[in-house]
Amino acid sequence: MKKSVLLLAAAFGVSGAFAQDLTSKKGEPFLPEAGDWAIGIDATPFLNYAGNMLSSAGNTAPSFFFNNGNQTIFGKMFKDEKTAYRGSIRLGFGGSKETNEVAKRNISTFVAPSAVFPSQAEVVENEHKMSSRNIALAGGLEFRRGKTRLQGYYGGELGLGISGMTHKYTYGNALIADNSTATGVGVDADDAFGTGSNLVAGVTQGQNGDARVLTAKGGGTITFGLRGFIGAEYFIFPKMSIGGEFGWGLGLSRIGKTKTTYEARGTSAAAGSTQTVAEFEVEGQKSGGWAFDTENLNNVFGPGASIRLNLHF
Repeated sequence: MKKSVLLLAAAFGVSGAFAQDLTSKKGEPFLPEAGDWAIGIDATPFLNYAGNMLSSAGNTAPSFFFNNGNQTIFGKMFKDEKTAYRGSIRLGFGGSKETNEVAKRNISTFVAPSAVFPSQAEVVENEHKMSSRNIALAGGLEFRRGKTRLQGYYGGELGLGISGMTHKYTYGNALIADNSTATGVGVDADDAFGTGSNLVAGVTQGQNGDARVLTAKGGGTITFGLRGFIGAEYFIFPKMSIGGEFGWGLGLSRIGKTKTTYEARGTSAAAGSTQTVAEFEVEGQKSGGWAFDTENLNNVFGPGASIRLNLHF
């Protein structure tokens, strides 16, 4: 019994000494130092991989997810051992282009393009371009405490996000301002892209016929956030830790008006009457909101409420 007690005490003594040892056998420091940089990645895929090793359902190799739910890259720069500057960034821009070849409309003997086999007629090209942007920036200050490999931290940060999308359409066949049954060339089904969402029937903005979209600008979204956070991490290897944090803060968002420019030709009951081809713009409604809550409901670009692998260098 006495030997057992001594062995147990010795084991606790060794583990305590190991817990307080902040350098590896090679003399490498476990904890971050002044001037160190760090990036944070989602540790969940690695934990799932380890947990599923003995699973009969099989396993999937982990992916290197360096971003959070808002697709922002997260990193730190240590001012000293107890203070770090934090930041996250996303600069996302995208675009696409879609073209359709349609039959050129014969104004003198009008035949609907949909009724003409393309190989039997001269073709023109309709084009749809889409561009998008997603920008997110955040910065803050982190304060740390703890004298072992288990470190706690807290602080605050500000975040700003901007996003939006624009569609632009060009058409190979122009609209004709003549309403003659022989030469009337207005909006046609062949002007449609995809689901035909660029065509509108029965418009009333100074015109009475169908219309087609020239440009459609989505209401740009601007988001601002102020966030406080608290978390902890454990250094499993020199300059490598696993941790997580929770945040609470204020989020404000504003979505601007959508603006859509149409092109349309008026109609008349009398064949041969002349109607002017016109462009007109339709605006949507603005909207906005705010929230003061935990970041599960008010995410302000930080790596909130997730298990995170932090790499320092």
